[in-house]
Amino acid sequence: METTEVGTQEHKGTSRDFDHREGRLNKYTLFCALLASTNSILLGYDIGVMSGAALLIKENLKITSIQEEILVGTLNVFSLVGSLASGKTSDYIGRRYTTVLAATTFLIGALLMGLAPSFLFLLVGRVIAGIGVGYALVIAPVYAAELSPSMSRGFLTSLPEVFITFGILLGYVLNYALSGLPEHINWRIMLGLAAIPAIIIGLGVIAMPESPRWLAMQGRVDEAKEVLIKISNTVGEAESRLEEITKAASVLVSSPTASPESAHERNWCGEGVWKELLLRPSRPIRRMLIAAIGINFFMQASGNDAVIYYSPEVFKAAGIHSKKQLFGVNVIMGIAKTSFVLLSALYLDRFGRRPLLLLGSAGMVLSLAGLGLGSMFLGRSDSKPTWAIVLCILAVCADVSFFSIGLGPITWVYSSEIFPMRLRAQGSSLAISVNRLVSGVVSMTFLTISKKITFGGMFLVLAGIMVVGTMFFYVFLPETKGKSLEEIGALFEDKHTKNDNRAREMAQMGVA
Repeated sequence: METTEVGTQEHKGTSRDFDHREGRLNKYTLFCALLASTNSILLGYDIGVMSGAALLIKENLKITSIQEEILVGTLNVFSLVGSLASGKTSDYIGRRYTTVLAATTFLIGALLMGLAPSFLFLLVGRVIAGIGVGYALVIAPVYAAELSPSMSRGFLTSLPEVFITFGILLGYVLNYALSGLPEHINWRIMLGLAAIPAIIIGLGVIAMPESPRWLAMQGRVDEAKEVLIKISNTVGEAESRLEEITKAASVLVSSPTASPESAHERNWCGEGVWKELLLRPSRPIRRMLIAAIGINFFMQASGNDAVIYYSPEVFKAAGIHSKKQLFGVNVIMGIAKTSFVLLSALYLDRFGRRPLLLLGSAGMVLSLAGLGLGSMFLGRSDSKPTWAIVLCILAVCADVSFFSIGLGPITWVYSSEIFPMRLRAQGSSLAISVNRLVSGVVSMTFLTISKKITFGGMFLVLAGIMVVGTMFFYVFLPETKGKSLEEIGALFEDKHTKNDNRAREMAQMGVA
């Protein structure tokens, strides 16, 4: 793809959809985005429930700390497989059926984990569940972004993070409620219950339409129009959006010399995208990759997943030994996280991506620094003073809350909206694969490194990483609020290139 191919999208949003910019959110669009995002509850539930179940599994199956790290991190590592495959899969079979595939794969993994008679059997279940999670993490925000009008895309595309957070809270609550059961039953029920939402999601997809942008790339313009009429407030809005989408499809799917009609006569299945992304990216595409991979890297390098997975271990080291108390602290943390992610989702389209991202990242730096200092004090104190324990609890709650304001929801929004239509699914899958790889590495090394440098030292390292992350976001991530998906590519172009493209377009229209 040449630079000009991205730049030609800039003018296409200026005369578009007069109604849906200021109109109310279409209820059917909200329903579809909610249903697709429900897939993300599977990852959140696993993160939340495994934080408590890992302690119970360790006692019941007599596994070591290294085996515990492998067990926890396996799901994240193998979600890398699902996330890498999801882009090509969703380009080939569509966004809708990829959602079904994600739920079905996770269902099989959840059943295996719930019925596991041994550590090895449990590990196999987490491998399969991880692949399903990888599929879900990519397809949910991509589908929501492709259905959403520009003025509410931030809210709808952040719904996957809302459901991840709700799943975490649900896992915490069930940890607390089921911890009193016999040790050979409690963790199996906790893990096996994840099969229920997977079944509901798989069946619920029947009510979801296919993405109109995917349909347009397949040349199925009439079907795309039918979907757009359902997800728009007026027929005029639907027609305006269809015109914008079909123009983008003709540019992005066809070769530079092909006619728009020829683009609609073929079924495009994602051919050549990996080469275009990795072997010969244009400068705008390279900048998009840096932005998308960077935000996904720092999302997990911040240690958020590890803090949630291992917070019971952290508080156990701080002097809290009762399982009920440990799981109770988790519930408090889950409530804080859920409250702030809802707040962020509701205001994301009003305040924009950058302000909330920078606020959240700076808040995480302070929270992790406070958690690190509090943990170091507790590690050197035999008396375990109450004020230090309270400081650590407040710092953990602040850390996950600031994460939920910024990095949590905005990573999914940004990853799914900055790539042009032709590259969106596979570009997002590449970026989110980095997310899962880093999450797996951090989760599988957190306890080992913490034993070497203490929990306090580990949290101070994470604070330093987030200082770098905050600077990266400030430099490399432009604001995308209010832009259509077809306009966003122009944000990553050189200024002179944008001016040249606009002059050429105006000349073609007879203006110049």
